[in-house]
Amino acid sequence: MSMYPKDMFFTSESVTEGHPDKFCDQISDAVLDECLKVDPDSHVACETFVTMGLIIVGGEVTTNALFDVAKVVRDVGNEIGYSAPMYGFDINTAAILRTIHAQSPDINVGVAQADGEIGAGDQGLMFGYACNQTEELMPLPIMLAHKLAMKLTEVRKTRRLPYLGPDGKTQVTVEYRDGKPVRVDYVVIASQHTSDVVTPDGKYMTEAAKKDIIDTVVMPVMGDLVDQQTKITVNGTGKFLVGGPQADTGLTGRKIIVDTYGGWAVHGGGAFSGKDATKVDRSAGYMARYVAKNIVAAGLANECLVQLGYCIGLVDPVSVMVNTYDTGTLSDSALSALVRQVFPLSPRGIIDHLQLKQPIYRKTAAYGHFGRPEFAWERLDATDELLAKAK
Repeated sequence: MSMYPKDMFFTSESVTEGHPDKFCDQISDAVLDECLKVDPDSHVACETFVTMGLIIVGGEVTTNALFDVAKVVRDVGNEIGYSAPMYGFDINTAAILRTIHAQSPDINVGVAQADGEIGAGDQGLMFGYACNQTEELMPLPIMLAHKLAMKLTEVRKTRRLPYLGPDGKTQVTVEYRDGKPVRVDYVVIASQHTSDVVTPDGKYMTEAAKKDIIDTVVMPVMGDLVDQQTKITVNGTGKFLVGGPQADTGLTGRKIIVDTYGGWAVHGGGAFSGKDATKVDRSAGYMARYVAKNIVAAGLANECLVQLGYCIGLVDPVSVMVNTYDTGTLSDSALSALVRQVFPLSPRGIIDHLQLKQPIYRKTAAYGHFGRPEFAWERLDATDELLAKAK
């Protein structure tokens, strides 16, 4: 039995890489990557704040790496496209403040232990989820929202729609019948644009430009899921001329639902970006997804929620919970015990198994951390062992 009614409408949203919060996530993860390139044992908790004309990069960083933080920040901004005032931010003229200090020794003594083990960098609870709604084993609404956001960026950067700016948001409402997704009921697109596509009275984006977005972004992604009753709104306030940090202050870690399951699954509250893998908010969040995905891929459940709980300084999780919403071939308690047998759940075990000391984090920081095959936590290499030990 699913956690939701069999007949319902469910909505998830995503944002483009130019959304101010995502801009900050990418800067924080770019700083993390620069540390890991030189010193894989770096301890990093990097936060970024952006507003009109100003970026502040701060946090706790203990590393042997030396690099120009301002250059890293400007490179990220230029790659995203914040290189002109008309987009609400010019990264090449913006002020950048760096306020970084070393990690607290009270934390580090529990993380880097004398026997080579790694204690959890904080207490907390992390959730992972998987289901059979899509080939990515993710809920359909969030996957569609991410694909729309990626498509918005693609048509902007390839100049197919050259008037689009970096900032944007997407939202998709999916109708479910008898527990299955059957159609898209509503699509919302908010996309920053230049004055080239504003009506003569200055009040609206032109209908031709809105149609361009529907034809080149919405329809290629939605395909047969759109029908004659599907409603599509582009820039619902009329226009989106003022965007980026000029319109909206950004902060690292403020898009945790976009980053995970679009609200379909519960969330432990910890953000990912800017944190090295000793922070279990990130590493255990990735492991919980890996566990849940392999359980579903093995055919042991149609959907699966995994919770891991940790105490700062301790190696083993304080709790492991599996919930299959009555779709499992084994009881949830049996699956919970199986997870402890099959998967390495200590911070070091997670880091080694998922290769989390690599500088791979910048690319996680937009369009979701899950449902993307390039990441190690999306592998399906534990299914055989799960099935063998489930007998």
